[in-house]
Order: sequence, then structure tokens, then C-alpha cells
Amino acid sequence: MKKVLAIEDEPDITFALRLLFERAGYAFCGAADGRSGLRLVREQRPDLVVLDIELPLLDGWTVLEHIRDLGEIPVLVLSAHAGQTDKVRGLRAGADDYVTKPFANEELLARAEALLRRAGAPRRPPGSWGDDFDDGVVRIDGRTRLVSVASPAGPRTAELTNIEFRLLRTLVRHRGAVLSATQLLAHAWDDPSGIGPERVKFAVLRLRRKLGWDSANSPIRAVRGVGYRYVAGAGTPG
Repeated sequence: MKKVLAIEDEPDITFALRLLFERAGYAFCGAADGRSGLRLVREQRPDLVVLDIELPLLDGWTVLEHIRDLGEIPVLVLSAHAGQTDKVRGLRAGADDYVTKPFANEELLARAEALLRRAGAPRRPPGSWGDDFDDGVVRIDGRTRLVSVASPAGPRTAELTNIEFRLLRTLVRHRGAVLSATQLLAHAWDDPSGIGPERVKFAVLRLRRKLGWDSANSPIRAVRGVGYRYVAGAGTPG
């Protein structure tokens, strides 16, 4: 049984989340402050964390930072702050999705289940990613999943998360073609629902940063109003 941890200081919301997830067949536990929530993350290793931002003792941003240090546990931020700045901050900090209060039960459950489904998908073993890729700027070793980027000082290895690697792999496999956010969610996230396309935007930003690029010198090009494409050999070495 998948376990969901809600770190939320409003008892009514915690109660509503408990009913929602337990009725859907999930084990549920709650924490009313950031410090105890982070302790439960470390002790119980939940399959999903639903995280409020305004928490006593330790705020949600700090909790999110510590969770990301622990690994790739999916985190769905649940916040009363609906502004674009807050959403951008959450997604840039590594949240997998961002839902605002008040929320619709069906949408929240659908988004949570998409994160759980993606996290539970079997990972491909070494050697199953297909051919190597090398365009003089980016090199991907299909056997080991190692990614290196050309730089003036020589090739530099990039440490990518599973999602970042899958996103890069999807873009280079379809190099030259424009892929929409919905297509990238389906291919790289294994999420055919297409919910939360803003996740793609900020995953691309994180990927560019890790590879040493900004939007001007990156071979990952945004096509306004459509999506993204990879232009082989077009990046400037970082």
C-alpha cells in the first residue's frame, strides 16, 4: 500500500486529506509542523509528500530543500499562495507539482496519483536506453546514463536526476522536432494526463542550468506557444 504524508498545520485540511487518500486506498499519516514532518520523511520514507508552505517550527521551503537532499521522493506543494511568483519558487525548488487552496478533491487526487504512478514505474536497467548520443556539445552514454557537456576545459560530467535525464533523452531522441509540454509529460514523466505543464518549463530551466547553459546559448530551444526542441550541435560549450 502506497503511503502519503501530509505536512499541514490546519487540522481541517489534514482531516480532508486523510479521508481523500484513505478512501482511494492509500495509507496516510500527517504532521502538523515542518520539523516533525521532516522527521517522518526520514523515518518512514513515504511514497508522496503533500507539503504546506506556511508551517510552524520549520517552513515548507526549508522542508522541501531537505527532502530534495534525501532523494527523489515526489512532493506536491499545497499552498494558499496562488501567485505566479510562489508557483515559480516552488517548482524551481524541486516541487513536482503545485496546487493552491482551496482545492478540488478530484484534481488533487489525480495529480497525486500521477506523481505516485510515475515514481513507481520500473526504472530501465543499464544498457536499455538505446544508442549513445554525441553532437560535439552533449554526450550521452546509453549504457551508463552518464551525461557530459563540452566546455573550454574539456568534457564536464553533469549530475542529473531521473526526470532531468529522461527529459534530455526525450529531446535528443526527437531532435529537430518541436515537442509540446503535453508530449514531454507523456514521454519523460510517464504522465499522459498533461496536468501541470508548468512542470516542464521549470524542469527545462533546471536542466539548462545543470548543463551550464542559459536560454541564449542552449540547444534546448523554446518555441513560443508550442513547446521545446533540441537543435543538435547548436549549443555553446559552457
